[in-house]
Amino acid sequence: MKVELAAALAERRAQDLYRSRRIVDGPQTPLQVVDGREVLSFCSNDYLGLANHPAVIDALRRGAGEYGVGAGAAHLINGHSRAHHALEEELAAFTGRERALLFSTGYMANLGVLCALLGKADTVLEDRLNHASLIDAGRLSGARLRRYLHADAGSLAAQLRKSGLGRRLVASDGVFSMDGDIAPLDQLAAVASEHGAWLMVDDAHGLGVLGRQGRGSLDQLGLDAGAAPILMGTLGKAFGTAGAFVAGSEALIETLIQLARTYVYTTALPPALAVAGRESLRLLGGGEGDERRARLHALVRRFRQGAAQLGLSLMPSRTPIQPILVGGAADALRLSTALFERGILVTAIRPPTVPAGSARLRVTLSAAHSEAHIDRLLEALQETGVPA
Repeated sequence: MKVELAAALAERRAQDLYRSRRIVDGPQTPLQVVDGREVLSFCSNDYLGLANHPAVIDALRRGAGEYGVGAGAAHLINGHSRAHHALEEELAAFTGRERALLFSTGYMANLGVLCALLGKADTVLEDRLNHASLIDAGRLSGARLRRYLHADAGSLAAQLRKSGLGRRLVASDGVFSMDGDIAPLDQLAAVASEHGAWLMVDDAHGLGVLGRQGRGSLDQLGLDAGAAPILMGTLGKAFGTAGAFVAGSEALIETLIQLARTYVYTTALPPALAVAGRESLRLLGGGEGDERRARLHALVRRFRQGAAQLGLSLMPSRTPIQPILVGGAADALRLSTALFERGILVTAIRPPTVPAGSARLRVTLSAAHSEAHIDRLLEALQETGVPA
């Protein structure tokens, strides 16, 4: 076993696909100590800079003081605290849904939803560039998995016409995590409705960033719960805490409580995290959240303008996810290393996370960055000779 695994790892390393962890000291801030070196980071999904917000930290402390550390049990035993329940109610109100249900991670939420709602007689239709958690959930649900062309409602319609009997569920990212573009949810909703299919939106990267008060991709496009009856969101990105939730109708949430194995058979999130999540939601949906979103989008524009002047190959993204296409895995890894040597942390994204030939530097921006940080990144990109 050891020899066989070592050979497979060596082959992966030879293909420039080997992944290594870095060790971070300190909180999620633009300036971090990584592997013992201070760097300017452009890798975090902490889009609004709430992960190190004093009010959120204080809420976590207060929550630990009241509830202790661990939840001690699953939600359906005695791990469902008043803090969990209050956060669910507030998330439901924020997203305009009847109910919301907390999960430990976004991966578990997506897996729980699809496996609870679908079976062998059903079909799940997914965008080709959906997050791995949605793709894996579709496979593990036992339903027929059909993948339509990226952000192509016409391709989805063609797949739906061939989908046969049974339940049909369309699943799409709201903001695609590796490309940064926003799904055409209005078109997908219309096609799904026409064919009697349910639409599920994974808005992990849209909530907090897009829409009124950060209500996400659906709100950005003027869509409500009727257009997309299943909404998944994470709390570890723009919210700056941890965990995830699914929001929808009373019937949907009760079904998940009964049948979603990733909810039923796992220990609940620490209640203190729910207290911190409530504070993040208050900040995110209020005036301070609006100010942070405005600053974030101004930084996105500054970066894109500077990158265009350098002739860099960007993707059509208006979100904080700003990929720079490189092509080969070896080149992406080399450029990421060169940036790190200049004190800039930008991750090289390689297959199988992205299709072969589309390796990239994935720049993510935060409201915690400054204009000077953006300018320093652009200077470093110019120095390293990132291809146009």
